[in-house]
Amino acid sequence: MTEESRKILQVLPRLDTGGAERVVIEITEALTSLGHQTIIACEGGVLSPAAVRAGAKIVTLPLASKSPFTMRRNASLLAKLIRDEKIDLVHAHSRAPAWSALWATRRTKTPFVTSYHGTYNENAPFKRRYNAVMAAGDRVIAVSAFIGSLVRERHKVGDDRLRIIPGGVDANKFDPSLVQGDRMAKLARDWRLDVDAPLIMLAGRLTPWKGQRVLIAALPLMRHKDAVAVLVGSDQGRETYAQSLIAQAEALGVSSRLRMVGHTEDMPAALMLADIVVNASTDPEGFGRTVVEAQAMGRVVIATSHGGAGDTIRDGETGFLVPPGDPQQLAGALDKALDFSTEQRLAWGGYTRAVVAQNFSVQAMQYAVLHVYGELLD
Repeated sequence: MTEESRKILQVLPRLDTGGAERVVIEITEALTSLGHQTIIACEGGVLSPAAVRAGAKIVTLPLASKSPFTMRRNASLLAKLIRDEKIDLVHAHSRAPAWSALWATRRTKTPFVTSYHGTYNENAPFKRRYNAVMAAGDRVIAVSAFIGSLVRERHKVGDDRLRIIPGGVDANKFDPSLVQGDRMAKLARDWRLDVDAPLIMLAGRLTPWKGQRVLIAALPLMRHKDAVAVLVGSDQGRETYAQSLIAQAEALGVSSRLRMVGHTEDMPAALMLADIVVNASTDPEGFGRTVVEAQAMGRVVIATSHGGAGDTIRDGETGFLVPPGDPQQLAGALDKALDFSTEQRLAWGGYTRAVVAQNFSVQAMQYAVLHVYGELLD
């Protein structure tokens, strides 16, 4: 982008925890540092203060709604916002807001960018049409090579519009040497952890496809019977699902080995507490941000062998891949990783951190996204 100050509107449902939400904040930080302005239209959320600290102005709109009436009304509200604020470009990160943004940008003749963050199931006749909006941008950003292939095949988007930009990790934040012991000790106390017990962490919002059930089912199958599983992430109102996880652990006799700790702001300290970080998603992840964050912190990572994990894990070198939905295979991989000596873990962690720094830096992601904006604006 040129040095001329630009005003970018980003739209998404909410600023809750998740990879897309973090990307929005990181793009905001990059824009602010270069003297540009960011407006985020959403319903608010726990990350709103972080977005404001990054330099964003937040406009509250009901963009999480999938009601056709509300989506059309949101399009009119976004069009007015674009005109009033003299927005130069709109960037959408989710489907319902993207439809409203598409209609608004067509009315106002404003450049439109979409980020294709996930696989978006097509298990109903109308879903492909609903999902297609994420491939309707003047530029379409795919968050991994896996997603890029999906967009090419599913929506026939060519290289003239498609840009593959993997998510990134801030190595200055996710740095083991910067995490002081008191931060880890506070989390350990809050989470009622025995620091001498092996700790397995699964970070992600509590929703069935994230695979919490698979990890719980693997616990009684492990040789390491003292290992404790910690589920980090908000249930976002899914109280019935959260209760079902507790019931599952009780039925399997592993409730004493399970902690459900909710959302945490200090993910670097949380990851430092873990011996192993698991991504057990039963549906393919678009990228899998937690994987590279854990690798940056030098943790051993086990993930399911589909989706974006193929871009971020070299099986047996920078992590382990297991079949999705297979507690037996997951238990075996957990035991194998817990058998590592201290020397093996240190060597492994140093190597994975170097790989992440080389291939998945947040600075590279920010530069690439701003370059996409420049293609449409300069």
